[in-house]
Amino acid sequence: MKTKTASFTLQSGAKSLLLSCSCGLIAVLGLPAATPPTKATALTEVVEGNTAFALDLHRRERDQPGNLFFSPYSISTALAMTWAGAKGRTEQEIARVFHFTLPPGDLPRAFGELAERFAQIEKQKHISLRIANSLWCQRDYPFLKPFLDLNRTHLQAELRSVDFDHHTEAAREEINRWIERKTQDRIRELMAPGQVTPVTTLVLCNAVYFKGKWVTQFDPKATATNVFFPRRGQRVAVPMMSGKMKVRSQSPGDLTLLVLPYTGNDLSMVILLPEAVDGLGALEQRLDAKELTSWLAALDQARESEAIVVLPKFKLNCRLNLKDDLAAMGMPSAFKPGADFSGMTSAEKLWISDVVHQAFVDVNEEGTEAAAATAVAMTRSASASHTPLFRVDHPFLFLIRERQTGSILFLGRVVDPTK
Repeated sequence: MKTKTASFTLQSGAKSLLLSCSCGLIAVLGLPAATPPTKATALTEVVEGNTAFALDLHRRERDQPGNLFFSPYSISTALAMTWAGAKGRTEQEIARVFHFTLPPGDLPRAFGELAERFAQIEKQKHISLRIANSLWCQRDYPFLKPFLDLNRTHLQAELRSVDFDHHTEAAREEINRWIERKTQDRIRELMAPGQVTPVTTLVLCNAVYFKGKWVTQFDPKATATNVFFPRRGQRVAVPMMSGKMKVRSQSPGDLTLLVLPYTGNDLSMVILLPEAVDGLGALEQRLDAKELTSWLAALDQARESEAIVVLPKFKLNCRLNLKDDLAAMGMPSAFKPGADFSGMTSAEKLWISDVVHQAFVDVNEEGTEAAAATAVAMTRSASASHTPLFRVDHPFLFLIRERQTGSILFLGRVVDPTK
């Protein structure tokens, strides 16, 4: 039987942990639809929108050199809370960029139902998967009660009162400590000095933490230094894990997809490995939400078969300042003094001053740990045996995905596992 070789590229180091923190303003927008969408339909729309946004942002960031890792779920959740307080053109632009298709009154409810799905997975104690939201509000500022109630009721957001005006650094440090706790200290100093000022009025945080073990773990004794090819003609030495296990895979054209499930089988890592060593660029260029959804649906239906998997150990820690990217993607008005967030307050106009995101992932023999945080700050004026072989030894894409809903929690690119 002919040996099948496939290559995947991952970024260095990995245990399962996911964290997201976002800071921003939130407000209730409009009224619920006359006939509210069913729960399944609402969740489907949220997941499909998040997948589309994940690939849009990846497309925006792909020209940057090196590894990449972020949590589209974290970023979307943070901006969903912010969108709840947007009106007019600002509301329309954010909805277009983040593919929010539900009515304003239904979107927070659907995000809350998705978070509840994750909470039910956490209760089974196979993996750790924790979601936390918080609103850090300027003391005595007149936020609208419906806006606060919407986030507290559907997104379980903690409401915290701080004094940005007179105790700016103390407020920034308190927010950072909250993020550190919710991410098991994996995301530190998300809000850098200067990103919180005396005129900061609201910081909205979403935190997600994920840690899971592989269903079939790699034997540490089988890990050995081997060659990884960042690009054609170049090689680096990295610790490569290897093991025989049952996997599901698909090969649409010049690409191989491989699923590595975590205990409980609720979440899994999906590796997208181009056939050519230098094929990552072409894969990134062609990838869109419709094609990815089709590939993943076929992968979900594939039968398990035994294979030898060779995968690099890697760790990634990426930080993105998303203000300029989101503006360029189609929501410029949210970052200007003329932004319309009147669903948050009837006082002076607020706008987004910063959207900061940081994500960490560690992939090793035991499993994966990943964390991500997103902060939206708002201010006011003043991857020859008879057994198939999957060798991930060149650049690849990967994502961490919840099976039932298909929600993509993390998306990454590994170009050089040593960096």
